[in-house]
Amino acid sequence: MRFQETPLEGVYTVDLDRIEDDRGFFARSFCDKEFAARGLNSHFVQCNVSYNRLAGTLRGMHFQAEPHGEAKLVRCTMGAIYDVIVDVRPESPTYRKWFGAEISAENRMALFIPHGFAHGFQTLVDNSEVLYQMSEFFHPDSARGIRWDDPVLAIRWPLPTAIISAKDRAYPLLEKTNS
Repeated sequence: MRFQETPLEGVYTVDLDRIEDDRGFFARSFCDKEFAARGLNSHFVQCNVSYNRLAGTLRGMHFQAEPHGEAKLVRCTMGAIYDVIVDVRPESPTYRKWFGAEISAENRMALFIPHGFAHGFQTLVDNSEVLYQMSEFFHPDSARGIRWDDPVLAIRWPLPTAIISAKDRAYPLLEKTNS
């Protein structure tokens, strides 16, 4: 695996290190030792799948409040998404900063997201599927979110939003979650 740091501390893109031959390729997509060597939480207790029928579908921006903060390893297994994270840690030097990356079945890249970041994505093509490995079990009472269109964050989504849930549409602006 090839880890590439992003502008947000603790956030990495993870590319496959392919061993190719005439059959195709083989690659390790996860290794606890390699994650631990970088100080990344690699104890995953739950996996989730999100299937999305239409391009422009937006899910997010979600996180869990402490003490149930969660790290995620996100990979697109079918189609393509624009994956976005926002630093929601008020004490962080990158508080309110966001990072986005195209993740697809074709590029096979993953995004490692430490706890303290809101996460969301927009599908770029129809029939996109996302696999999440989670470091924490879902705790409904700790579930939180922020607006995908918060003007202070100014996230640049690549497509018009075609579908978004009423719950995601109703999340507060980031400043309202910390007051």
